[in-house]
Amino acid sequence: MGGPSILGALVTPTILAGDKVKLCPKRIQDALNDYTWRTDAELCKLDAAPPTLSSLEEYSRAYAEELHRPSPVCRFAIETIDGRHIGNCSYFNVDETSKEAEFGIMIGDRAYWNQGYGTDAILTLLNRVFSQTKLERIYLKTLSWNVRAQRCFEKCGFATCGELVRGEYKFIIMEIRRPVEPPKQPK
Repeated sequence: MGGPSILGALVTPTILAGDKVKLCPKRIQDALNDYTWRTDAELCKLDAAPPTLSSLEEYSRAYAEELHRPSPVCRFAIETIDGRHIGNCSYFNVDETSKEAEFGIMIGDRAYWNQGYGTDAILTLLNRVFSQTKLERIYLKTLSWNVRAQRCFEKCGFATCGELVRGEYKFIIMEIRRPVEPPKQPK
């Protein structure tokens, strides 16, 4: 037997627990926070995306449809241990041949910036991916000027492996490869 498929463990709706966060499957209750973050100019700039122009009603309708549509994307709400939704993370562009996937994260609630919540979320998800799938490489793109994010990714084991220019944006590409042993949660 070949073990779990690459996608199998990624799309299974389950709650992953870290030291500071829980990663929970996305749900309709997350739509209001997500909308607030997708309309915030500063957060959108950090994500190299324009703010959404949709109304909350339009956004919520599309959000609900997306949640009910089968998808190879693994989306999680990042919650504090006491259940406050503070951000999101996901895996997407899963390539079963290359055994790799792209990663994205945003801590939308500024009250939780620079306190280790993003680091804990990343390590929690990496631990799950590298212990329960066949993925060998996780990569991400971060804006070249977003030094805070780059330091967080480096702390989690990512290393710079390239650059990408897309339109007016210059990105740093970072990667982490499957370790001999899955990453340990920080204590």
